[in-house]
Amino acid sequence: MLTERQLLILHVIIDDFIETAQPVGSRAISKKGTISFSSATIRNVMADLEDMGFLEKTHSSSGRVPSEKGYRYYVDHLISPSMNQSGIHVMENLINDGFFEFENIVQKSAEVLSDLTNYTSIILGPEVFETKLKQLQIVPLSPQTAVAILVTNTGHVEHRSFSIPNEIKANDLEKMVNILNDRLYGVPLIHLPQKLNSEVISLMKTYVHDFEKSYDYLKAAFFNEHPVKLYISGKTNILMQPEFNDIEKVRSFYSMMEKEEEIVNMLKNTTDGIKVTIGNENEVDAIKDFSLITASYQLGEEQMGTIALLGPTRMEYKKVITLLHALSNEMTDALHLWYKNNE
Repeated sequence: MLTERQLLILHVIIDDFIETAQPVGSRAISKKGTISFSSATIRNVMADLEDMGFLEKTHSSSGRVPSEKGYRYYVDHLISPSMNQSGIHVMENLINDGFFEFENIVQKSAEVLSDLTNYTSIILGPEVFETKLKQLQIVPLSPQTAVAILVTNTGHVEHRSFSIPNEIKANDLEKMVNILNDRLYGVPLIHLPQKLNSEVISLMKTYVHDFEKSYDYLKAAFFNEHPVKLYISGKTNILMQPEFNDIEKVRSFYSMMEKEEEIVNMLKNTTDGIKVTIGNENEVDAIKDFSLITASYQLGEEQMGTIALLGPTRMEYKKVITLLHALSNEMTDALHLWYKNNE
């Protein structure tokens, strides 16, 4: 157990280092209004904290900086984030501004979160296993062009413009879309290829003349990729942090951010509540010098997504935890309402 004196000085050092990114010395601590100890006493306490692994020296003549163990103790025992329900009103503002498609809400939330913190925000949509097809539509723009629209139960909307070859008739496309909507409504996206290649294709053979060309064309228009489920904002914010002047650290970070599957795997097992992983607690090598804070949100009754902030271990933990808690509550409430209105 740490003494009250040790707790106070550890708290002051970590707060100061988070704010300045500079090693903290005994003289700077003695000038704090909350500290009444002599510089000699402060030095002794700092030495004890270093011996216990809560502080580190950057070099022999420097002040101290928090270790990962120090940050972990700080997060677990020294800070009390505000968990009030006032939130940051992202959802209320988005709804008032007319952003009421799922991807608009989530993308804008990621942008607001990165702007408020100057860290990198990541929001993971509900698992693709839970994402189901709601509607397919072909909207003609001219005799030769149309837009293919795919809507999921999570509110994601995919739309692609395409040209219609002369040998494909518009009424054949319409018949096929009607069959797809009838047979694929409510099917998880992950199971669409199996459904398409079994019962759906046999129906099309029956009802659509020369169906093969039209079928291949629709398949390419609608099902060539899964809807986007990862929303990232503020990747360049990492360049503003003094810890990341090392080009290799930055290169490793940006390389990871280009690998969507790796990011999804990192976030998808998030449990309820706030989770903080610091430095080497992270399993992914590219973020061993980072802290990752995650929170979950719900869409509907069972589908769960993840909100995350990625920043230096010198992160403003109290502010970030408070924001994530508020945003996860706002997203859950607003998207629950949205989900009920769009079932």
